[in-house]
Amino acid sequence: MTEAEAISLFKCLADKSRLQILKSLAVEDMYVERLAERLGLTPSTISFHLKKLSDAGAVTAYKSQYYMMYSLHKEIFQTSILEILQQESDEAQKQAQRDADYRKRVIDTFFEYGKLKSIPAQLKKERIVLEVIAEAFDFDRMYSEREVNMIIADFHDDFCTIRRDMVGERLLGRNGIEYWRMKNN
Repeated sequence: MTEAEAISLFKCLADKSRLQILKSLAVEDMYVERLAERLGLTPSTISFHLKKLSDAGAVTAYKSQYYMMYSLHKEIFQTSILEILQQESDEAQKQAQRDADYRKRVIDTFFEYGKLKSIPAQLKKERIVLEVIAEAFDFDRMYSEREVNMIIADFHDDFCTIRRDMVGERLLGRNGIEYWRMKNN
């Protein structure tokens, strides 16, 4: 189910009359007049709602003798909401671009000529700053505390705070005497 189809279906489900129609069709297939009688609505109101439900793919229609019968399209309701949420959004590229733009603004705000002007107070911004500093460390190499301090000092004088925060954010690993750049980030 695409994002647009899911939105259309959710809009249909947000109406009490349509929900009652779907509940009735879950029991048995029905025609417009029978649904109108059962739900206490006019046939024209039922037809209006059935058109919306049909457009959303929630019901299907077939001819039986003189009547147009409507049935619940059960397959559409077997898709879990989690499956819908896990599908890539139509907006994914725009969201990724917004994230990249935000990251660039943070870096431009807090760095000047490769030096960190100040440590951000907001955790999300601090994480971005720490990721930039972490790029100065190689993977698969062990660093002494002195080496770590020297690398961080190239960015900012408060290397102790930055080192501690990098370990806390799991950008650097530590075993007591050595540090290394972590890969799971």
